[in-house]
Amino acid sequence: MEKRMQSLNAQAPLLPGYHQEDYNLKDTSPQLGERWPNGGTFGGRGWMNGGDRFTSTYDLVEQMFYLYVRVVKAKELPPSSLTGSCDPYVEVKLGNYKGRTKHFDRKSNPEWNQVFAFSKDRVQSSLLEVFVKDKEMAGRDDYVGRVVFDLNEVPTRVPPDSPLAPQWYRLKDRRGEGKVRGEVMLAVWMGTQADEAFTEAWHADAASVHGEGVFNIRSKVYVSPKLWYLRVNVIEAQDVVANDRSRLPDVFVKAQIGNQVLRTKICPTRTPNPLWNEDLVFVTAEPFEEQLLITVEDRVHPSKEDVLGKISLPLNEFEKRLDHRPVNSRWFNLEKYGFGVMEGDRRKELKFSSRIHLRVCLEGGYHVLDESTMYISDQRPTAKQLWKQPVGILEVGILGAQGMLPMKMKDGRGSTDAYCVAKYGQKWVRTRTIMETFNPRWNEQYTWEVYDPCTVITLGVFDNSHLGGNSGGGSNAGRDARIGKVRIRLSTLEAHRTYTHSYPLLVLHPHGLKKMGELQLAIRFTTLSLANMIYIYGQPLLPKMHYLHPFTVNQVDNLRYQAMNIVARRLGRAEPPLRKEVVEYMLDVDSHMWSMRRSKANFFRIMSLVSGMVAIGQWFGSVCYWKNPITSVLVHILFLILVWYPELILPTLCFYMFLVGLWNYRYRPRYPPHMDTKLSWAESVNPDELDEEFDTFPTCRPHDVVRMRYDRLRSVAGRIQTVVGDIATQGERFESLLGWRDPRATSLFIVFCVCAAVVLYATPFRVVALVGGLYYLRHPRFRSKLPSVPSSFFKRLPARTDSLL
Repeated sequence: MEKRMQSLNAQAPLLPGYHQEDYNLKDTSPQLGERWPNGGTFGGRGWMNGGDRFTSTYDLVEQMFYLYVRVVKAKELPPSSLTGSCDPYVEVKLGNYKGRTKHFDRKSNPEWNQVFAFSKDRVQSSLLEVFVKDKEMAGRDDYVGRVVFDLNEVPTRVPPDSPLAPQWYRLKDRRGEGKVRGEVMLAVWMGTQADEAFTEAWHADAASVHGEGVFNIRSKVYVSPKLWYLRVNVIEAQDVVANDRSRLPDVFVKAQIGNQVLRTKICPTRTPNPLWNEDLVFVTAEPFEEQLLITVEDRVHPSKEDVLGKISLPLNEFEKRLDHRPVNSRWFNLEKYGFGVMEGDRRKELKFSSRIHLRVCLEGGYHVLDESTMYISDQRPTAKQLWKQPVGILEVGILGAQGMLPMKMKDGRGSTDAYCVAKYGQKWVRTRTIMETFNPRWNEQYTWEVYDPCTVITLGVFDNSHLGGNSGGGSNAGRDARIGKVRIRLSTLEAHRTYTHSYPLLVLHPHGLKKMGELQLAIRFTTLSLANMIYIYGQPLLPKMHYLHPFTVNQVDNLRYQAMNIVARRLGRAEPPLRKEVVEYMLDVDSHMWSMRRSKANFFRIMSLVSGMVAIGQWFGSVCYWKNPITSVLVHILFLILVWYPELILPTLCFYMFLVGLWNYRYRPRYPPHMDTKLSWAESVNPDELDEEFDTFPTCRPHDVVRMRYDRLRSVAGRIQTVVGDIATQGERFESLLGWRDPRATSLFIVFCVCAAVVLYATPFRVVALVGGLYYLRHPRFRSKLPSVPSSFFKRLPARTDSLL
């Protein structure tokens, strides 16, 4: 087996330009937290006194200083000598940066209340000038007056201090000698990104963005829509008559919500009172905008169906259930399809109508899956009444990125306008867009409540292609390009420890693997209750309704696809929108598609696990052949002891695993998981495999027969790929029992091992065997449909799926 693995490795050449060290996780040492040193911002004055000050509001990001200018309003502005009126606006100038407010027509007492922010790192002047100008329709704008500030005298505001009070300033002439008529109310201060004015401010770094693009560069927080499963139990119908009265109908029921369409099987017997008793499950979201459309149809011909009746029902009237108890069923009168032109005919038709018997409810006890269970970030049921208290807090500081590649051409040169999106639970965050730089610095911090540590946070970096007329494509129809993605499983993080690392951003292109840059993060996971954390590890991964009334595999796939479409559609309606291509990339929409590379990666995951068993077999063979006499003698002595005292087998095994777990503690991972190119088999993928992976589905091959066979092969192989991956996941979970990938799970297991060892030492082996055998052979009446505590614990263990690209 090892020779076969070596031969397969030899057959896979490395891609050109591949350097393994470039794809490694790197430690960083950023200056986190707010620091207010002695001295001045610009020359020694204007700062706080009292030494360094540390706060915890933004303690996972590097502090960034900004000069803030709030232009509130003006009064008694003089009219223009030409027009007899004043169309005022304010221009704020600091060095080469200029910002301007909107102008008002014919208003001498305007109110703007706009904030301007200038990054301290880019300031090249010691004077701030605020001009009040009169907008002329033609020619040069008229000068009204100005106010000048010396940056050395600007005060510093430290949150949570209250906002700085604006003041009235008399306008001076162009030379600054005499005063002119009019005053302007301003507030000027030095602050950081923790200032409340930061998000609403006009930033000088993005001065080239205008129009709709201004909304697309700001940082925002989004919330996923509240998703529900709608279960429609189609029981039966009465008095269903075919359009052709000479035959009995082949009846089925079709249900539709939006673009989701499901249908029952055709009733096996031709009868006017058909019976189905089938469940149709849909995904819907609050607020409920669509209606449930039920139609009863007759299969007249394999290619022709007649609609016999229909009914449209609003979703708000259906009952919301929290458990498996059935809801009441109802009879609904069907409207005759296509009739009702003549009022007399309508009254006659309503005397006789078909009926349908339905049991419809909104399921609140399920968690609506909109992401892969391998990378799930939330497991709570839909109904808020069933939520439990959070067990921890996740804090993420999105510091910045380095070494990014140009994503588009702008003014004849490469450019990247990067922003970062983080998704955990129902909360999505989007950082502001940093313009035209390959080393953006966001330094934004976000917090999430954690209800289950065995979840994954996903962060993606994208290039903004929606910056109005100044975007590289010149059109808002472009797609935000992927730069890379990072996934981190919370259970692999030690509690109360701050992780600062630089994660490689890797993307697989049709021409091969490419590193797009590095994302710098600071992460801290804080546990609120150790008892609740331990309790969570013995609970089922999903709400109990998933086990009491489970969905089929095909249902789960289809419902997840619909849920993802709903989330993408709703987030795309926000302002600014979180676009469909971003949501799909974050939710791994194409994870189920066939790929030779992914199949090879899963195959070699299994091979690496099997190689451990082969090594044990080789060691046992060396003992049998006395290659090491001392080891062979010790094994023979141990064998004789266990044969003579069989009651020592189990406690010795548990104690041995306890010692192995303690021994592996010193080798536990010191960093969160990251994208592993070797594990993903991305470093040696062949061009033909890449062509297959990036081929469309269905394939774009011209020949019809080739297309049919190729699509069938990909569909079947995709399922095989999933099964192989699941097998590898189970084996890797066994490895993580004593591997300290999840510190809490390994701690619980080795404590259990030592306790079990003590109990088994004191308990006769026959008693243990009797109790264990009777427990596993117990009657089904005494079995619960919910998974056992050991099973739930095992399913929560981390696998290496988090590191798959």
